[in-house]
Amino acid sequence: MLSILKPIPTTTNIQRVLCKCYSSVVQLDKLPDFPVQNEPVLGYLKNSPERKQLEEAIKQVSSQVEEVPLIIGDKEYKTDDVRYQVMPHNHKHKIAKFYYANKEILNKAIQVATETQKKWDRVPIAERIKIWDRAATMMSKQYRANLNATTMLGQSKTMIQAEIDSAAELIDFFRFNSYFFKEATKYQPISENPRETINSMRYRGVDGFMAAVAPFNFTAIGGNLAYTPALAGNSVLWKPSDTALLSNWQIFKICREAGVPAGVVNFVPADGPVFGDTITASPMFAGINFTGSVPTFQRLWDQVGKNLNKYVNFPRLIGECGGKNYHFVHSSADVMTVVNGTIRSAFEYCGQKCSACSRMYVPESLWPKIREGLLAERDKLKIGDPTQADAFMGAVIDARAFERISGYINHAKNSKNLKILGGGKCDNSVGYFIEPTIIQTTDPKDKIMTEEIFGPVLTIYVYKDGKEDEIMELIDTSTQFALTGAVFARDVPFQKKALDTLRMTSGNFYINDKSTGSVVGQQPFGGARMSGTNDKAGGPHYVLRFANPQAIKETFQPLKDITYPYMRE
Repeated sequence: MLSILKPIPTTTNIQRVLCKCYSSVVQLDKLPDFPVQNEPVLGYLKNSPERKQLEEAIKQVSSQVEEVPLIIGDKEYKTDDVRYQVMPHNHKHKIAKFYYANKEILNKAIQVATETQKKWDRVPIAERIKIWDRAATMMSKQYRANLNATTMLGQSKTMIQAEIDSAAELIDFFRFNSYFFKEATKYQPISENPRETINSMRYRGVDGFMAAVAPFNFTAIGGNLAYTPALAGNSVLWKPSDTALLSNWQIFKICREAGVPAGVVNFVPADGPVFGDTITASPMFAGINFTGSVPTFQRLWDQVGKNLNKYVNFPRLIGECGGKNYHFVHSSADVMTVVNGTIRSAFEYCGQKCSACSRMYVPESLWPKIREGLLAERDKLKIGDPTQADAFMGAVIDARAFERISGYINHAKNSKNLKILGGGKCDNSVGYFIEPTIIQTTDPKDKIMTEEIFGPVLTIYVYKDGKEDEIMELIDTSTQFALTGAVFARDVPFQKKALDTLRMTSGNFYINDKSTGSVVGQQPFGGARMSGTNDKAGGPHYVLRFANPQAIKETFQPLKDITYPYMRE
């Protein structure tokens, strides 16, 4: 049940403090000093406690169609525009009923969020951090199985992929962002003579409201997009993905139960263009935290530019837009590492990770062994119901994804430059299933090597040994993206050369490791070029993108003269 809690009593952040040598009106929050570490990923072995809890949660979630209202402030809304979330691997099975917000309701949400922000911003950072820590603890314990079950069923993730996402990473975002915000507040400007002047810095939210537009592929991203701006003192309109609706709804309920007041985050599923048009038309639009496609982010950016003269603030535009991620194999690479890392990177969660390997460059000298290894491992992969423990991957997310990905596979079947080495079958009769597909190309600039596919399709270009420099130039220039990339080589001088030469090709760069699997606090995530604004979610500076710092100077000595000493000589 959704717990509607009373708003936290507003307390002032500015209080008079009497000190030994001076008097200051500024008091910094007494922030909790708690250790921060990554949430352990549970194993889900047969008969383990977490496995039993998860299986029970799966039964419970799959046995009903949960109704999810629009939530604005402390009120529920429903519209005539009714939608359903289905299981991608069994698309006749509904698990959630929800409603689209129209323009009128979105404007109501903007009004409530803007009013709430003024009160929420005055809640001390220390109190906000306590709420976030409480939410993270609840996610880690009593709600872990439910978060994972809704992610597995609604987004077709396997046990381990859900555990990595909707448990460990989600919890990490809440804990690490709190820790990083706490650490940022430790910096205070220099006060050369505290008896005369005290300089200080405090962090506010941005007046108005922010919007969070979340993707389907990571439950954790939805939680991060909506609640990190809120942590910094902002109010948020959260547009979850239709195909991750139920898992995102669980996050919302947990956070309300943990103590996030009504109106701080407002849950408003909506049609994308209607949402974008409405938020960018409001003078109180303060920013957007976005993960999605390049065209959508460009459209939002364009709308903001056209409306700049009406805004109270210059809006913050934070976005992550995917990639065309690469594995570059040197002749000195370890073949087993290349094969296993590439299979995981390209095909875990059906290649629907922003960082999934989609293009690969292999030297002729290693190609026979790598080809053999990739096909042998591919043949072992089980595709099907992700709730089955031996499933490696489930279905792609929906009918549109199925059509898009199968379109690239059909292109490969009909192109003289492309050859399907393994996979290639697609079946949407029960679920949106696409086989993990390995393709070889003779044209490194074919669209299958340059366009984002976001599915279980890996394309390989085999190059002549000694042409590494040409391949690195190709990697750098053949796509518009720069999200993740990996180089496999045991030759240390070449590793260093590649690290330097490929410096602009990715925001996350891996040496002898796959291009997926960034961990909060360990590999802050994000890319540049058309991959996004590279704000490094999971890193120490991310939360500050939503903060609004104020420098304060307090002087204790009266100003007795307008002239300077040299003027009186």
